[in-house]
Parts: sequence; C-alpha cells; structure tokens
Amino acid sequence: MKLANLLGADQIILDMKAVEHWPAIEELVGHLVKINLLPEAQQQSMLEAFKAREEQVSTGIGSGVAIPHAFSDDLEQVAAVFGRSNAGIDFEAIDNSPVHFIILFIVPRKDYHLHLRTLAAIAKMFTNSEVRRQLGTAQTRDEILAILDSKPSRAPAPQP
Repeated sequence: MKLANLLGADQIILDMKAVEHWPAIEELVGHLVKINLLPEAQQQSMLEAFKAREEQVSTGIGSGVAIPHAFSDDLEQVAAVFGRSNAGIDFEAIDNSPVHFIILFIVPRKDYHLHLRTLAAIAKMFTNSEVRRQLGTAQTRDEILAILDSKPSRAPAPQP
C-alpha cells in the first residue's frame, strides 16, 4: 500500500501552525472537517479517540515522524491528512526529537486489518532518510504527493 493512495493535495498541510503535541492533532482533525472528510458532528468524538490513544503512548515514532491514528464506527473509508512542520513539534516522540511530519489517519473499525497495513506502510516509508529529506524540501503539495507515491530509493550496494 502506498501512502499517496490515501491522500489528495487538499489533505496536505505544508506548514502546520501548531507547535505542541495536542494542538497539532486538533489542527489535523480540524483540517479533515474543513475538507469534508470527517463530518463536523464527529469531530469531538474523534478528538476524544485520539486523546485516549495518545495517553497510552505517544505516536511519535522517532526520526521526526508521528503517526496518530484512531478508529471510527461511523466512517466508511479511511480519512487521512499529512502535516509538515518546518519548525518542529514537541510530540513526546520516543527519541525526544521534534516531529516534522505527521500522518494522521482514521480507519473504519470494520477495517481493522487495514489499520495495521497502513501503519506498516507509513513506518516503512519514513525509515528512509532520503524520503524525509525530500519531504522537508518539497515546495508544493503535488511534490509531496509525488514523493509519497514513489518507491523509497535504496542506497546502492557497497562495491567489493
């Protein structure tokens, strides 16, 4: 699965306003409401679901990346948003580094297996430092989509 399959240009925030963990999640969930991927009537319950998830352990996975995720009984398809913070956000990440890339997604509860595949795909993509570098320097939403749609480049094999 490619992350780009879950995102369109309107689901990308090039420079988030939030500088702290919880306000960042509120900004991203609010963006899903703004672009009509999450009904406004569900905004509060989804924020509560994200808060419960983040209280277990931060979804800041390290290397400047966070993947907040939650389930919904009301959505029929995955709702996702990508946020980039040039300044960095204190997300209480496992490596204590500021987060620059946040992929927030909501999965319909009936599609639990999709949740695991989505998490794995995102984590795999963001282990590549070149992908993170390219995302950090991308100037447009379309550039970000193209990076997320590409296969992560691999370092050339060492020569004997």
